[in-house]
Amino acid sequence: MMVDRTLAQVGRNLSDAMRILGDGQREPEAGAERWRLSRASIPGPLQGDGQDVATILHLVHNLIHDEEEEEDKPSQHRMQNVGEQGHMALLGHSLAAYISVLDRERLRKLTTRILSDTTLWLCRLFRYENGSAYFHEDDRDGLVKVCRLVINARYEEYASEGYAVLSSKQPVIYQSASGRPGLGQHLCSQLGLPLSSLCTVPCNTIFGSQHQMDVALLDTLIKEDIEAGKLPLLLIVNAGTPGAGHTDKLARLKDVCDQYSMWLHVEGVNLATLALAQVTSAIMAATRSDSMTLTPGQWLGLPAVTAVTLYRHEDPALSLAAGLTCSQPVARLRALPLWLSLQYLGHNGIVQKIRHATALSQQLLQKLKAMTSIKTSGVVSPIPPISGASLRDVLGSLLLSIVEDELSSPVVLFKFSQETSAASSGGSVEGYCAGDKEVLDAFNRWLGEQLVQLVPSSGVDVVELEDEGTCVRFSPLLTAAVLGTQQENIEELAEKLAQLLPVMCSTMCLRQDFREETHRHSPSLAYIQDLSWPGLGAVRYEPQTEGMDESRRKQELEKINTELLKKLQDLDTDIVFSTGPEFGTEEHCVFIGMVTEDVDVSELVDTVAALGRDIEESGRLLENMTEVVRKGILEAEQQLQLANEEKLMEEGMLRQLPLVGSVLNWFSPFQSSIKGRTFNLAAGSLDSTEATYSTKAQTGRPSLQETPTSSSKKLPGQRLFRRSGAGSESFSETSSIGQAEEPTGGGRSTPSGSVHPPACPPADEEGAHTAGDAAAEESQESSLHTPVEEEEVTSEERQPEGQEAEPSGR
Repeated sequence: MMVDRTLAQVGRNLSDAMRILGDGQREPEAGAERWRLSRASIPGPLQGDGQDVATILHLVHNLIHDEEEEEDKPSQHRMQNVGEQGHMALLGHSLAAYISVLDRERLRKLTTRILSDTTLWLCRLFRYENGSAYFHEDDRDGLVKVCRLVINARYEEYASEGYAVLSSKQPVIYQSASGRPGLGQHLCSQLGLPLSSLCTVPCNTIFGSQHQMDVALLDTLIKEDIEAGKLPLLLIVNAGTPGAGHTDKLARLKDVCDQYSMWLHVEGVNLATLALAQVTSAIMAATRSDSMTLTPGQWLGLPAVTAVTLYRHEDPALSLAAGLTCSQPVARLRALPLWLSLQYLGHNGIVQKIRHATALSQQLLQKLKAMTSIKTSGVVSPIPPISGASLRDVLGSLLLSIVEDELSSPVVLFKFSQETSAASSGGSVEGYCAGDKEVLDAFNRWLGEQLVQLVPSSGVDVVELEDEGTCVRFSPLLTAAVLGTQQENIEELAEKLAQLLPVMCSTMCLRQDFREETHRHSPSLAYIQDLSWPGLGAVRYEPQTEGMDESRRKQELEKINTELLKKLQDLDTDIVFSTGPEFGTEEHCVFIGMVTEDVDVSELVDTVAALGRDIEESGRLLENMTEVVRKGILEAEQQLQLANEEKLMEEGMLRQLPLVGSVLNWFSPFQSSIKGRTFNLAAGSLDSTEATYSTKAQTGRPSLQETPTSSSKKLPGQRLFRRSGAGSESFSETSSIGQAEEPTGGGRSTPSGSVHPPACPPADEEGAHTAGDAAAEESQESSLHTPVEEEEVTSEERQPEGQEAEPSGR
């Protein structure tokens, strides 16, 4: 077969470019060359000498992938899976540039063939007979051109009078409340119409899906506009809403449009199922519409492929005036990438990709129905009481609408269910506040983010819906071909979801217990009500700040809670402690993440309170110690000065002379009565050293008491805050084996048992249970006192709580 050399060269250049730019074919570069290319990313003047193609492509490669290496979460960036059909689409863009330089006659013939072939294939593929096609980059541009076509058709003087003719009868465009956000405003902006020409039709509130347009209300609105002297122009409906993927009642809406001579335009992801052998009646009704917008690039995984608007109109002059057809051959080359890709895939390949996507959605839907804590989007509003023979008919049509909508939509919408989680995890509904829809939204937002990170190839994302709230959406027609999603990815998604649900259920049920336990420790602990936090809750330690000004109080609050968070994060536990949301309103708090069902909330809160009290008392002791040391130094200086004066009076003036004093002391030694002084840091006093020299040992002071630890003991391998025998086998994978001990100061360690404060702690003992005691005792024992014997320390530890140790010098 004869092939143009230029065409062959274009194909080879594209293959070389894809090889260089491909992430998997990244070639190592020398340090100097890599530095030069990275420096080239900084904007600068154009170089005088030209560069070869390979150097330029390497530069583009570095600009693409160097940015990915600097990202903190590269797993969240989903790279499109560019297959062979994607290479054909990219080749189409290169060929379009080459074909555009042909002579005008050859270019006209070629573009006409490309445009007619692509239009014929798409109309047959999606069952749209006798249609024309408009190819556009912006998927909203086709609707804009259709609106101009309808305006030209309904206003005969529009071509000559322009917008002045619209003042006689204001046109009205109707759209669904569940349609694309901002679509109506974009139409009015492009057409030069006021926003009053846009009418948003609410969705169903009683029967059917809450994402479907209310047909009866639409009929009422049209009648009101006609009575007001307006002209109903166009109706935009959805075959797969952007959020939930539901399909409007297209057959009934088409009848309404025929009744009022309105144009019906359909868009949505569910239009892709028209290519399948079996199509539901709800989707088949879209073939009766006046126009529809398709996005085959997303459905088939074709990069940089235009969207297509299929329409039916008999007047080519009006189509040309509206911009739906173009006499410029170069503009028709927009269809070339799609023309090449459709030929490469073939009819069977296109149908297979769409069938694969719908099979993935059905596979996930079956998995979700087996999970008790998950609700799918097949939920409708409660049915009011209906009497008479109409009950059977209404329920029958309603059930048929639900079943058809669930089977026809390849979009799966699911969310964590509050009601079923209580029953499945053995908790009560009182475990979470009634009406906390915001809490459920936070939990579902966390669930979606976790699934995106754990299974990025699944293509799930998080959507915010008006009625359902936050949900997780799986739309394989938009993501499967791009990400290469397979059935094993859906199995992995279901497994990860099954692992996350028990944790979410237990956390939801324990939130109220955490709140009550925190209130029990009031006022030292303050419960922070943050409904947007997906976890057990938030708490703040409130230190005693009597007599402090506002700025000092905030500093103390920040310092203690920051140190408390660090200590909690150092504990050997699976629970995540953090500072909360990045843009949260609450400051200086400890946010506790998801927990399992075997977590002892009482022990957790007791530990938080005990650690916070330790940190507060440590800081207070250090402040007091600083003042004591300062006063002790002043007192020592005064006593030393008095001792020098007394020594001068006792020894006399002669003994102060250098030579005479030495001779006199040799012949007649003088016994001074001045004794030394020792500074006791613990007592904050200056003591005489007479007892030290008489007994050859330092006088023992009552040692500071240890902070009482919990009497409960943990089993080997049991981590902090876990109840023994709570049935945590399902979460054993996340638990590490080993006894957990966390030093918290003063030689005290926090064992894996619960940390409870003493029943009636004396005031002086509370001051001793601090990390600052370690510094005080260590300084006291190392510099001023003789170390206590090991046997005595052991006996002191065995003494009852609150009993002072005997002095070691006794």
